[in-house]
This record gives sequence, structure tokens and C-alpha cells, in this order.
Amino acid sequence: MVVGDGGAVVDLAAPQLVLNSRALYIGWLPADPASVAAMLPAGLRPHPDRTVVLHQRVVDDETQTSGLGAHDLTHLAVALDGAATPGGAGAWWTHHVTSNERMLAQSRACGAPAYPGRTSVEVRGGVLVAETELDGVPVVRVRCHVGETGHAVRSGHHRYLSRCHGDLVSCVYAYVAEPVTPFEIESVEFLEPDHPVYALRPANPLTIVCGYYAPRASFASPGGLTVHPQETGRQGARVALATASRRAGRLVEPVRR
Repeated sequence: MVVGDGGAVVDLAAPQLVLNSRALYIGWLPADPASVAAMLPAGLRPHPDRTVVLHQRVVDDETQTSGLGAHDLTHLAVALDGAATPGGAGAWWTHHVTSNERMLAQSRACGAPAYPGRTSVEVRGGVLVAETELDGVPVVRVRCHVGETGHAVRSGHHRYLSRCHGDLVSCVYAYVAEPVTPFEIESVEFLEPDHPVYALRPANPLTIVCGYYAPRASFASPGGLTVHPQETGRQGARVALATASRRAGRLVEPVRR
């Protein structure tokens, strides 16, 4: 599957690389664990503490990507039990927000619930403010106190699961980030009680279980999906995979064991 945007053509089945984005990644305990768990489809189990994961990033220039262009995005997801990867989490996508048409197309092709919107990540005087807008209205705002990068590097893989043409599929994203220190989260606000995203709001008092801010964070997406084995089993996965691959224009790749 390919998409065009202002003359550019992107093959959504191809791997993509993002370099040196400004990225915030945090996880918290939710105010309403039952509502968070209810967002998962049958066959998936939430993490025992019902952790919610937020990733906000900004890519300032098209030269920082292999074809996605400059963009901003927000991922919201529910952490899963038994789906973690080395150095990262496994999570069910609940919201993917971006102002970039190519990113919207890529996310929707992966089955992610993608919405047009905007994300900003700004640091002034040691205070970071990251904000996500939907329909022109701010819905999530995070405030942190941040320092400078040092010699530390964080790396690993994050696994995100979604529904693609009826199949439960997963995609693993590699990352390398240079986090700042100190890093202290002051607040995580969900600003619209009537919006569905409000169900993911943090508990009071705020309990952060993981997180970092990196002014230089790089990510790689593999450009393919695999059918999640919890849903189909080994042999069934190959049958469902062949069907999903044809539907998605070869976006889904074979499971290799």
C-alpha cells in the first residue's frame, strides 16, 4: 500500500526510521482501572496494575525521517500482561493522534485507532509542557521539570497491538533515546471529562510507573505486522495471516518461528 502527500509517495509496508525526535514517554496508574481494562478485546489481559502508557513526540524536519516527513504524534495505550519486549512494554493501542496525513494512513493501515490532531512538546526554562489536541481542543497536558542529557542511553523495543481486518496483530518498534536528568513529572491532566480519552486519566495522587524525556529519540518501525498468537494459534495464524496480507496490500508479513 502506498500513499501520496504533497507529491511524496510512501510505501506503508516498508520499514521506516525516525531520528532525533523530541519525545516524552510515561506510564501511570489509572483513576478507573475497570474502564481501562474494558478497552481491551477478548483474548488480551491488562497488566495487573492496569498501567496506561503515553508517548508524545515531535519531528521538526522531514530530513529526520525515511519518508514520513516532519510530524507530531501522540500514542495512548493500555499495557498488557505477557506481551512485554526486551527493554520495552507491550500495549494495546487506544488512540493515535497526528496532524500528518502519511502518519494517519500508516497507522490506520496497521489497524490503529488514528485521529487527526496536534501534539506539541516544548521546553522553556527547564519546564517541559507536552499537549495533545483533538478537534482543536486540548485533551491531554503534561508538565515536567527536566534537565540536560548526559551519557545515559535507553534502548529496547515496544510492542503495540491492534485490530487489522478482523485479526489481532502486533508490530514491534525499536528505539534508542538519550534521556535527560533530572526528570520529574509535575502533572498529567486530562482536560475534557466528556471525551472518551478521559477514561485513561491518572489516579489521584498521581502514580508514575515509568518514563523519560529525550530531546533526541530515534525509532524504527518494521513495516509489517504479525498475527498475535494468542488469538489464532500457530497454524491458524498462518491461514489468517495470508488473508490479512492480501487485504492490507502485503502490509502483514509471515510469522517466522
